[in-house]
Amino acid sequence: MDLEGAHGAGAPDKQRRRRESWGSSLLLAYQSLGVVYGDVATSPLYVYKSAFAGDDIQHSAGNEEIYGVLSFVFWTLTLISLVKYVLIVLRADDGGEGGTFALYSLICRHVRAGLLPGSGTDDELIAAAGRKGGAGRHDARAMSRLRALLERYRVLQRLLLLFALLGTCMVIGDGVLTPAVSVYSAVSGLELSMEHEHHKYVLLPVTCAIIIGLFALQHYGTHRVGFLFAPIVCIWLLCISVIGVYNIFHWNHHVYRALSPYYMYQFLKKTQTGGWMSLGGILLCVTGSEAMYADLGHFSQSSIKIAFISVVYPALVLAYMGQAAYISQHHSFENSYRIGFYVSVPEILRWPVLVIAILAAVAGSQAVITGTFSIIKQCSSLSCFPGVKIVHTSSTVHGQIYIPEINWILMVLCLAVTLGFRNTKQLANAQGLAVITVMLVTTCLMSLVIVLCWNKSIFLALGFLLFFGTIEVLYFSASLVKFHEGAWVPVTLAFIFMIVMCVWHYGTIKKYEFDFQNKVSVNWLLNLGPSLGIVRVRGIGLIHTELVSGIPAIFSHFVTNLPAFHQVLVFLCVKSVPVPHVQPEERFLVGRIGPKEYRLYRVIVRYGYRDVQKDDLEFEKDLVSSIAEFIRSGDSDHNGVSDDTERSGEKLSSISNGIPLWEENGEVDASASPRKEANTQIISPNRKKARFVLPKNAQVDSEVRRELQELMDAREAGMSFILGHSYMKAKSGSSFIKRIVINFFYEFLRRNSRGPTYAATIPHASTLEVGMVYQV
Repeated sequence: MDLEGAHGAGAPDKQRRRRESWGSSLLLAYQSLGVVYGDVATSPLYVYKSAFAGDDIQHSAGNEEIYGVLSFVFWTLTLISLVKYVLIVLRADDGGEGGTFALYSLICRHVRAGLLPGSGTDDELIAAAGRKGGAGRHDARAMSRLRALLERYRVLQRLLLLFALLGTCMVIGDGVLTPAVSVYSAVSGLELSMEHEHHKYVLLPVTCAIIIGLFALQHYGTHRVGFLFAPIVCIWLLCISVIGVYNIFHWNHHVYRALSPYYMYQFLKKTQTGGWMSLGGILLCVTGSEAMYADLGHFSQSSIKIAFISVVYPALVLAYMGQAAYISQHHSFENSYRIGFYVSVPEILRWPVLVIAILAAVAGSQAVITGTFSIIKQCSSLSCFPGVKIVHTSSTVHGQIYIPEINWILMVLCLAVTLGFRNTKQLANAQGLAVITVMLVTTCLMSLVIVLCWNKSIFLALGFLLFFGTIEVLYFSASLVKFHEGAWVPVTLAFIFMIVMCVWHYGTIKKYEFDFQNKVSVNWLLNLGPSLGIVRVRGIGLIHTELVSGIPAIFSHFVTNLPAFHQVLVFLCVKSVPVPHVQPEERFLVGRIGPKEYRLYRVIVRYGYRDVQKDDLEFEKDLVSSIAEFIRSGDSDHNGVSDDTERSGEKLSSISNGIPLWEENGEVDASASPRKEANTQIISPNRKKARFVLPKNAQVDSEVRRELQELMDAREAGMSFILGHSYMKAKSGSSFIKRIVINFFYEFLRRNSRGPTYAATIPHASTLEVGMVYQV
């Protein structure tokens, strides 16, 4: 039977996807309003209230303060959200993905600065991905020196990773604070519609109830939530635009003059230190800008740009101008704390606007929660966060996920800060520091991307760093001054999550180093003979190992303690690499250990940090088909990846298309779409008849046919998964800090985290788990 070509149809599909129609772009832009822009769209609820909170600045009859705040809001929104993120940062996608950790992995793709264990064969893939990313070959001298410094000095690599983790931790902190600030600010509109005695008893219970409902909705997935929230955000943007236009023409149509940068100078000249400290509240006008980049994997660059430039940005400018126009003509507020959004809403519209604002605040919180889930998955895939359960809520969009443990932790922390602060001022101070810290990290990493990945002039990168860095440092200093007034919360949360990430990453590296240093030599294996000194029975034994080369030490325990072993042994290594997606033709690396009669194979399965791992049956078929193709090709017809850590001549081959496998139901295995959750279950409960389908023109000699027949028999007999269960312990003589980190912190995290996704649902009857103490 002739096999159908799998490559011919790929090119037209890719071209069709690249020629994105206006219709699909507009549809994605509409959906992005509900997922991406809810946060920045609801910022008018609390920006003016936060800027005038406390005694920093007062609203005077001359209106210098309100005009200065409007000027700062306009130019901050324009320079940071529009110019920096929409026009520049969105272009720095890592295979279509965005976020702080995506910038870090993008740098690691072009510079060998990663600290992830087991880089051996991954370097080939990362280098190939870097070439696909369009890296030029003619580097400037300054760029070459910078690349050499990052590759040479381990301390710079650690600092780069710590910097990326800092931004990641602040994103998590923002995921805690944004729902609290948005919902509390929206519900505070009741202050103008109810008596104060009633209002103070209603505000907190209603806020907490809405927050609980928001997090309870997350398990339905981004797709459903996005379609639910998109019309709400559209109505909200239309609402604030209309109210803004009304206030401009009704109260002060000359307010447009405040858009001049001159009013920023006048504002700082009059208010001085108080005006500088109020910048911590003004910067909240750009909260949610980072979500545009973090949620890039859910949409496209064009759709996000269309939505912001044509809808979100004009609506926000009109809303801020309208509020300023109203406030400029009213100077008899009870106190400056009440200067805000709801005072500028006509009284007849306050209740409908209040309902829309609460719904929009819920939508705004969704953007940050979605980004938090995505960045936690990235960190977990790259060994920087303990294993968590990842539920894929969409069968078509792989980036849409739900993490139950993180969801409930965020909800508890969000309720805690809401009940603890009970006012917008301290909540806004906390959120402001988290937001501006993430932006500073993005600016610094982006300057490295401009030089190392885009191959632009180092002076262009320095210009980007100095221009946006100066603006953000100004806001950062104003936020840091409010440390005792709520800004300590994101610092505390970031410190806790940073410790968790660093301890987990350190323990993972030490575990890998122990495996690598104690692996068994191939010569020891060869001296055992083809039977390995034991009885070989039918079936395929999959031995999981973190090593990409050599024989794991735990295999010697199997050989010396088990009376029998499978006729086909596969050393399986499932690795996550610092690229967002691995193409199917680059997924499997297959090699042979020892002579052919040993029937020992090594298979490395590579996944990007955004990939969905296949379920059990699909994975088994792909695995066996790849080994069969490796056998049929004579071990030499594919692009080999040399293993220079062994002297045995072991060579890995990339298998683009495995031999189709027929099961007894008569269906040929093809590349199937992922199902359910991201689980790779190495187990075959059903004993089916199987045979390989070779092309008619295939030339197969008797030796290869015999080896394929033996692999087919083993497949019919079933598969078993051999999993090592390790316990980490600091060796004697270690420092006190190392003993605390390894023996207590890391072991606590390991015991309370989930195991590998491919081992999570393996039936116990087909799993052999052997414990081993690692002294590191």
